[in-house]
Amino acid sequence: MENEIVHIKTDNILDDARKIIETARSNAVRSVDFSRVQMYWNLGRRIFEDEQEGKERADYGTYLIKNLATNLEAEYGSGFSERQLKFCRQFYKLYPIGNALRSQLNWSQYRALIQIPDAEKREYYELESVNNGWTGRETERQINSQLYERLLISNDKETLLATARKERVVEKPTEIIKDPMILEFLGLERKPVYYESDLETALIEHLQQFLLELGNGFGFIARQKRLLIEDDEYFADLVFYNRLLKCFVVIELKTHKITHEDLGQLQMYVNYFDRNEKLPDENPTIGILLCTAKNDEMVKMTLPKDNKNILASKYELYLPSKEALQEEVKKLAEAQRKFDEAKDGAEE
Repeated sequence: MENEIVHIKTDNILDDARKIIETARSNAVRSVDFSRVQMYWNLGRRIFEDEQEGKERADYGTYLIKNLATNLEAEYGSGFSERQLKFCRQFYKLYPIGNALRSQLNWSQYRALIQIPDAEKREYYELESVNNGWTGRETERQINSQLYERLLISNDKETLLATARKERVVEKPTEIIKDPMILEFLGLERKPVYYESDLETALIEHLQQFLLELGNGFGFIARQKRLLIEDDEYFADLVFYNRLLKCFVVIELKTHKITHEDLGQLQMYVNYFDRNEKLPDENPTIGILLCTAKNDEMVKMTLPKDNKNILASKYELYLPSKEALQEEVKKLAEAQRKFDEAKDGAEE
């Protein structure tokens, strides 16, 4: 008995020791990363100040950076190339207050941020990178997949930024859930047809990336959740819980253009969770139909006018070109605008 107690205590101490070591290592890496950020900021400031002194010569800045890069690269390597020094100068211009730099962000994140000309869009990605603890790769992925633009389809800038600034809490599903969803991280080969089970398996295998794409507050609950209705069995593809919306989220996967039958099936699953799983203090369940294509008018015609909890979202298995994604976002935004105008007209 005494040996068991000693063994338990040893395990507890071992767990604590591991946490202490991992935290220290993480802090050390973060400290090194932020020192690099400060180094590039100081370089940018020094270049900018010298440029200002030589501003009567239009080509002075170009000459200065090129000459500086030649010397620094010879001594310290490729981290001080001409292109990198231009980033440093831009970094200082956009973030002139050194004390305001965020220690949670590394240089690759700041480098991605300074290439965003829109100040509000840049602030959104900066705040969300900090709020969600994104890595440099995750920040770049969210920028490249145009997360900001996709959320703007069903949100205004003020709402989006206020949420990122933590000045307000999320109130409705459309503030988080995107349309389209980009699932390029699955790495599926290009072929005309996929089985739903293939897509589901790939999402489970890449759950961390899928949670990143789903957005803030999602936690995984179950795969192929069994729903027993009298003597009949049904299985919901994926079930999550969102702590911000305080509700279950049921996701159904379709490898075809959705039909009204698909929406009816999902509505039944949502009703089941509301009546059998939801606690009294939780909000109504949300259902998301992920599909390859959809008829927005059919979706709106099938669902009740006041529907807020059944959403259809198209998914892309490959990251489209920036131009193609912008066009897709533009079309969806226009469709949403027309729907909102028609809805307002009907209410009047």
